[in-house]
Amino acid sequence: MARPATDFPAAAAIAAQADAAGRLALRVTPGARSEGIEIAEGCVRVKVRAKPHDGAANEAVLDLLARALGVGSSRLQLLRGATGRDKLVQLPEGTARPA
Repeated sequence: MARPATDFPAAAAIAAQADAAGRLALRVTPGARSEGIEIAEGCVRVKVRAKPHDGAANEAVLDLLARALGVGSSRLQLLRGATGRDKLVQLPEGTARPA
């Protein structure tokens, strides 16, 4: 049975959660049953299927976020939280964010 396509919030809505320097705070759930991104209570929550082993979950988070934003995953940079659930990601220049 095929897995359903992942629905994402609008890229502008995700980018609007970033600070003026383009840093986006995430709360990650690794090993989830389904993948997805949601904005709840002013927080971007990311669920990935990958387990937190050898950086697989971090890579999956960046890949999922890149797909949602419509950019290449190599343009995103994990600034903080490599071993925790709370992460800080630098968005690329030109991504819509508040003025």
